[in-house]
Amino acid sequence: MHRRVRLIAIALSLAVPLWCTARDQAPAVAGFTLEQVLDYPFPQGLTAAEKGDRIAWVVNLRGVRNVWWAQAPDFKPRQLTHFADDDGQELTSLAFSPSGDALAFVRGGDHDANWPAEGNLAPDPASGPVQPKMMLWAARLPEGEAHAVAEGDAPVISLQGRLAYLKDAQVWTASIDYREDKDHDSDAHAGDTRGKTGKRAGGKHASDDEPKRLFFDRGKDSELRWSPDGTRLAFVSDRDDHAFIGIYADDRTPIRWLAPSTHRDDMPRWSPDGTRIAFTRQPGDGGPPEPMLKLVPQPWSIWIADAASGNGRAAWNGPDTLPGSYPETAGGANLDWAADDRLVFLADLDGWPHLYSLSVDGSEPLLLTPGKFMVEDVVLSRDRRSLVYSANTGSDADDHDRRHLFAVPVDAAQPRALAQDAQLQWTPVIAGGQAIAFIDAGAQQPPMLAVMREDGSGRRLLQPDLLPRDFPSAQLVTPTSVTFTAADGTLVHGQLFRRSGANGRQPGVIFVHGGPPRQMLLGWHYMDYYSNGYAVNQFLASHGFTVLSVNYRLGIGYGHAFHHPERWGPTGASEYQDVLAGARFLQHLPGVDPQRIGIWGGSYGGYLTALALARNSDIFKAGVDLHGVHDWTRFNEGWIGQPPQRYEQGDREEAIRVAWQSSPDADVASWKSPVLLIQGDDDRNVRFFQTVDLARRLQQQHVPYEEMVLPDEIHGFLRHASWLKADQATADFLEAKLLEGGEP
Repeated sequence: MHRRVRLIAIALSLAVPLWCTARDQAPAVAGFTLEQVLDYPFPQGLTAAEKGDRIAWVVNLRGVRNVWWAQAPDFKPRQLTHFADDDGQELTSLAFSPSGDALAFVRGGDHDANWPAEGNLAPDPASGPVQPKMMLWAARLPEGEAHAVAEGDAPVISLQGRLAYLKDAQVWTASIDYREDKDHDSDAHAGDTRGKTGKRAGGKHASDDEPKRLFFDRGKDSELRWSPDGTRLAFVSDRDDHAFIGIYADDRTPIRWLAPSTHRDDMPRWSPDGTRIAFTRQPGDGGPPEPMLKLVPQPWSIWIADAASGNGRAAWNGPDTLPGSYPETAGGANLDWAADDRLVFLADLDGWPHLYSLSVDGSEPLLLTPGKFMVEDVVLSRDRRSLVYSANTGSDADDHDRRHLFAVPVDAAQPRALAQDAQLQWTPVIAGGQAIAFIDAGAQQPPMLAVMREDGSGRRLLQPDLLPRDFPSAQLVTPTSVTFTAADGTLVHGQLFRRSGANGRQPGVIFVHGGPPRQMLLGWHYMDYYSNGYAVNQFLASHGFTVLSVNYRLGIGYGHAFHHPERWGPTGASEYQDVLAGARFLQHLPGVDPQRIGIWGGSYGGYLTALALARNSDIFKAGVDLHGVHDWTRFNEGWIGQPPQRYEQGDREEAIRVAWQSSPDADVASWKSPVLLIQGDDDRNVRFFQTVDLARRLQQQHVPYEEMVLPDEIHGFLRHASWLKADQATADFLEAKLLEGGEP
């Protein structure tokens, strides 16, 4: 049930000296502004060519997103695009050709949404008068210019340079060199990138290369994978209550369906020789009634099918236990085909998300990464004989709240550390030759692109000069790891932000993340949403607050049971105990005024903020609720809207009752503390109705509230200006309600 009920997931030896040089040159100032601490480049989307020596990534600086690339061995960054506006148009889905001589990416859209907007409208957070479109872009490297190709998403490029992509859940194809017939963002390059109607680069007529649907399929397609020789395309066809793996070869050959069944198949992975495909299999929707208020196992298996005949067999069946359920962290099962006919995958079999491998001929899975920690980002080496991954473990006792990089053979439980220090590392990619590229961060250092040798030596940052000179690195606090115990005995982790030399009795603030499968860290975060939250917590700490970021149950990093608790959210809100325990921890912390405790958070954190203010205004004296859920019974993407026969008789009425009792709206009569409500009205993860409804209820109860509505913004704000506006309002509200008469 828990998988279906996921309602809001709604996802340095050389480096430090380089960074310190940039930091130490910054002018010393007394205190810093929110605008300063939010003024950092955020790298994301790091990818590498499968066989070539090139990497590419996106840098978001003040809301202006651009694609960069570099080539081994010097990895000198080169800017590919030159977009200039904070217009909220994402750059995502970077995809190299296998050799690295071509790069495709997507501009626009909302890749974090739980449901599409009406009419599949692309977001327009800048409220531009011209409707934006989600566009596929491409470039030939090293000298080619990026240009718009067509409307589309999720590009993949074959060995022969054939481009396939998704449009309206169908598979399309186009030439990489084709230029869309309209002028889309001609400022993308310093030169003229104006589209040419029906033209290829060089001016040749391109009718054979124009965008067209590659084949017909009545399902909704995804997970495109070219065969190693580039002649066939594997894909997932979602048929609503079941899903198939298909192989397209050409216009004359019928689609080959692999071991079709009533199950839901996903994650197709070609064998290195292109003769077989491995994939994951889960039950299709349906079956006997399930309990609504209890967790039940979600069994899964790994299958192998012959690419020519379509015949398949199970290579491994997961146990029918809660830890044996399909994994929900780190992008699911992370299935891949390793050397010597071994499969590698991620699973929670021992209660922790770990890497396993097994022989395709049949064997018990071999645990590769034993220990009480979580494996997250995973990449297979070029020779397919080892895995590089990030994990929240290391030599320091507090590494459970960090990320470090490791490598392990695919056939032996012999992991070795590649990077272990007070920094954090994530998103490793094999960067050609003997190099690994990744993102590096710390408590004071924002995320930056870095490279190192495959043994972990020679680490260096690639773009330290992008950090503004007045970024307040030296004035940021180093958060400390703390623990406290909830009422039911659950041990809860958190990070405490408090400036050195703080005097008097400071107000305390609880920060609650969203997701909820997230984990806040002892440093800058790998998600831009929570990197923003980290910056705000740093600002609050520098301006007289003691801030506690609570990693409540439902979050990742502390084992399967912590991530999948009973009576969570709409089935009982058991995680609120952890938030309340955090507040009591702050109340008893020396130097904190127990009568001035506030709370803020977004998404699921907005839900918990509202729940805290509704249930315990005696403790929480003010709060900021960003796009939170306030009435579970009307969260219409959830399980309450499922057909009655899906659940045991009588469960439905009880589930609705419990969901209401678990909602902030249910306790609005006891809500006394002031609140600031913030939401974009094009939110595609939490309906804007949730804030409209709460505002009307607060008004009726004469609860003091303020509101900030961002027209056309989505759930995770796309514009830097939106974040700055919302974050400044958050800080101003908490200061006005909690700092008056206290420590400045």
